[in-house]
Amino acid sequence: MATRIGITGIAGRMGRLLAEEVAAAGAALAGGTRRGEDPAPLFAASDVVIDFTHATAATAHAAAAVAAGKPLVLGSSGLSPAEEAAVAKAARQVPVVYAANFAPGVNLFLAIAERMAAALPPEQYDAEIVEMHHRQKVDAPSGTAVALGRAVARGRGTTLEAAGIESGRDGHTGARGTGTIGFAALRGGQVVGEHTLLFAAGSEHIALTHRSFDRRVYATGAVRAALWLQGRAPGLYDMKHVLGME
Repeated sequence: MATRIGITGIAGRMGRLLAEEVAAAGAALAGGTRRGEDPAPLFAASDVVIDFTHATAATAHAAAAVAAGKPLVLGSSGLSPAEEAAVAKAARQVPVVYAANFAPGVNLFLAIAERMAAALPPEQYDAEIVEMHHRQKVDAPSGTAVALGRAVARGRGTTLEAAGIESGRDGHTGARGTGTIGFAALRGGQVVGEHTLLFAAGSEHIALTHRSFDRRVYATGAVRAALWLQGRAPGLYDMKHVLGME
């Protein structure tokens, strides 16, 4: 029997792409919700639900997944610490894939970023992350940029919060802090997503860049994650698990 996949926000741009990718993967579309609709019937009718709606809906959708006992794929960005905590709590009862980005290339990028950060001393190499997205994006820096910052921090044996964040520089800001991680967010046009990680030292610069040209890559990855979740034990997973990198 084909896996029944439900989609919250099915009428949106990502929702329509997800529906197309569900069909392309040979799964069954269980249905979808639109803004303001109760998600409970969708979770009840689905084997797994994909949510790319909005950070503010994450807590309610995580609770609906627990109530129905169904897995959840969460791709919304910009979650607050409280919202992330609610998702982590739900993952103790149902399997959840929560990722900043579902593109395979981005997840390889994150793994490489962590290894590079471990090899390049923060006293010598400043880390800067530059991202650009379409003008409609409401959160900054992007979830992927934050994930890159966390990968750099892990490679350096610390956390992003402990390392220190430098962003929104304007006016007389003083010298850059040693070991901090810088962020710059650009918005304009209809850029799907561009991320560059720069390690800058006195004698060399090393830059890694990933560009997404079509949102479909996120939908394809999310459907892959939904199919991977079938039969999994409760837990909080990410795309490294789905791709076999963990």
